[in-house]
Amino acid sequence: MAVLDVTIVNVALPSIRADLGFSEATLVWVVNAYVLTCGGFLLLGGRLGDLYGQRRLFMLGIALFSLASLACGMASAQLPLVIARAVQGIGGAIVEAVALALLMNLFTEPAERARAMGVYGFVCASGGSIGVLLGGVLTDAYDWHWIFLVNLPIGLAVLGLSLALLPGAGPAARRPKLDIGGAVTVTAALMLAVYAVVGGNENGWTSPRTLLLLGAAAALFAIFIAIEAAVEQPLMPLRFFRLKTLAVSNAIGILWSAAMFAWFFLSALYMQRVLGYTPMQVGLAFLPGNLIMAVCSLGISARVVNRYGIRRPLAGGLACAAFGLMLFARAPVEGGFVVDVLPGMLLLGLGAGIAFNPLLLAAMSGVDESEAGLASGIVNTSFMMGGALGLAVLASLAAAHAGPAGGGADIAAANGGYQLAFAAGAVFALVAAALGAWLVPERPAAAGGAAVPELAG
Repeated sequence: MAVLDVTIVNVALPSIRADLGFSEATLVWVVNAYVLTCGGFLLLGGRLGDLYGQRRLFMLGIALFSLASLACGMASAQLPLVIARAVQGIGGAIVEAVALALLMNLFTEPAERARAMGVYGFVCASGGSIGVLLGGVLTDAYDWHWIFLVNLPIGLAVLGLSLALLPGAGPAARRPKLDIGGAVTVTAALMLAVYAVVGGNENGWTSPRTLLLLGAAAALFAIFIAIEAAVEQPLMPLRFFRLKTLAVSNAIGILWSAAMFAWFFLSALYMQRVLGYTPMQVGLAFLPGNLIMAVCSLGISARVVNRYGIRRPLAGGLACAAFGLMLFARAPVEGGFVVDVLPGMLLLGLGAGIAFNPLLLAAMSGVDESEAGLASGIVNTSFMMGGALGLAVLASLAAAHAGPAGGGADIAAANGGYQLAFAAGAVFALVAAALGAWLVPERPAAAGGAAVPELAG
């Protein structure tokens, strides 16, 4: 639900605008309200799971997300929809941060964990593409309200299955104490940073407003670090900054999500604006890549990790995705699906399906079970910030080259902008692949930093 929600809304934006009377300037808040709160609360949501029980927080997040979805689906005016989207983002942040920690703690045997991470990776990596297809179906067959209301039966089913299947936390040895100062400062810093990034294209990257927001975010983060160094039970112990594998994995995650988010949105624009595809055709065009991703994530990736460790599959998958982006960087105005779209889709599906699993395993390795939620929050924050920044920067790069839509010359200019952005995304993915090949260990570390022995085949 949380991953789909980011893209399923984009397909319905024209219908929402027409129905509720949004302007171009205000319509963006249907998306940004969710991104802002989700990005801001990921770190806090993960830590709350560590302190108060991951199953409890997971179910709270699902309930909050589902109720906010109901409010979105029932909204008949602009302000209630935007507020409900912001609440939905908080629920999504809790779910995304805690879900990964739950999997790490429930599946402790290396081969079993690799398979579980493969399923999780498939859901995360393919959710955006599925969202485009599902959003088109629901909007065309019913109306935009159903892209939100469809979450209700899913949410109820997840709550019921959570009660039946997820083990509850044992009694706490002592009442946990939340670092309020750290929670407030880091959440505010992340929200300001996300707000600056999502508004960068509109306001200008060197405008006083953007620089002021980024400066305020940096100042709040510095205050957060000072608080963490002083308090007895910090929200994020500073030793996390010394975990090399976590730091490298998050750097890779930022670069890769920047490339993948931009590829997803810009390839959809290329197919719609340049090739003239309908939203439904765009969703179907992503289907072959999703199928390849599913096959790799749900079976092949786990076996590859069990046999070769995490370094080679991670670097190889990222390099494969970079090659797919290079193919998109040469897609012409008079392109055809089989020659100019399908090969890149298949390579990106293969690369994502292979690389996502080892990246998650690397990022979460060496972290104690009691702090898995915090590590998960850091990982998801890196993905969110990298994706938002990559989309903003590469979309700005494409727009600067393209100019307004219009006749054939404008379409050619737009396509040139997309090609330039795809090439930049390929560079991001190649740098991420290089980091994975040089700095990520062959085998993940167990809690406390010890290397995990050879994984079972």
